[in-house]
Amino acid sequence: MTLTALRLSQFRSWPRLDLPLDARPMAIHGPNGSGKTNILEALSMLAPGRGLRAAAAPDQARMGPDAGWRIRATLGDHAVETVAPPGQPRHVILDDKPVTQTTLARLVRVIWLVPAMDRLWSDAPEGRRRFMDRVTLSLMPDHADLALAYEKAMRERNRLLRDQISDPGWYRALESQMAQAGAGLTRNRHAALSAIMTAQDGGTDFPAARLTLLPQDGFADDADADAIAARLSAMRHRDMAAGRTLTGAHRADLGASWGPQDMPAAQSSTGEQKALLLSLILANARALSDQPVLLLLDEVAAHLDADRRAALYDRITDLPAQTLLTGTGPELFGAFGPRARSLSVTKADGASAATEGALS
Repeated sequence: MTLTALRLSQFRSWPRLDLPLDARPMAIHGPNGSGKTNILEALSMLAPGRGLRAAAAPDQARMGPDAGWRIRATLGDHAVETVAPPGQPRHVILDDKPVTQTTLARLVRVIWLVPAMDRLWSDAPEGRRRFMDRVTLSLMPDHADLALAYEKAMRERNRLLRDQISDPGWYRALESQMAQAGAGLTRNRHAALSAIMTAQDGGTDFPAARLTLLPQDGFADDADADAIAARLSAMRHRDMAAGRTLTGAHRADLGASWGPQDMPAAQSSTGEQKALLLSLILANARALSDQPVLLLLDEVAAHLDADRRAALYDRITDLPAQTLLTGTGPELFGAFGPRARSLSVTKADGASAATEGALS
């Protein structure tokens, strides 16, 4: 099921864009600030959540927060719209019928890599946890429902903790909900990490990593619902003093190491960290060979030498995924040759425009 058309209306710098697509990779190039990444962000809105920039819907409107925007895509036989009317939250329409955002996760799997993720191994655990959960969601769409259930129950428990409610009857139901959802989240994460490690090709350009689920509090990798509920009960007094839940699936971290010396990713060079991250992204797409996949790579070529760029393009061409990449100039994508399409993006008077051309 291929994405064959994308239409943007008043999204970011695009007053309008009608972009025909096919299964070939598309290299989008143009000066910084021309609107290349905005195309990838629009496509990332075909997944649940806030997309690759984690932006609120009003901030994505070209005409300002009091205006709206619309994204329409043709995916196989399906017409998918994600719309943010003025002053309203984003909603999704599939074949002219309203659906939930989580429905998108079952229709197409969207994977992205953006420059901010280059700091994944050195930044705080929250970023690695979000990355791990996006990978898990791509493989197991029910992960979104479990995450929503967990977050909802935890918010209610945290409210009780902040209000210094001590009656255990108020907590039991919420802790049971957290325990059931948290155990499911942990099982999914373990399964996803195993699938990604299996799908890595272990080449020298993009080496394979050993992935682990790290519990910050000593318990976050627990997949036993009864044990989680018991621990939440035992930790109430400590959590009440803090005013929030200090143990559980929301505290997990992602660990990665590679090579014969099992070098931790955080201690590797910048180039090695980038290669490891690309290895995981490619493995994620490879693990989804039986699903429609959109792979969005923002400014990825600029940080690679010519040989590694060529190796990346060979892998992209072999992937069971529809790939869009951005870069500042067509010369960055020359190693694709006729295997890829080229889109030149310019910007004038605050509006972006696109022209299809040839790669250098």
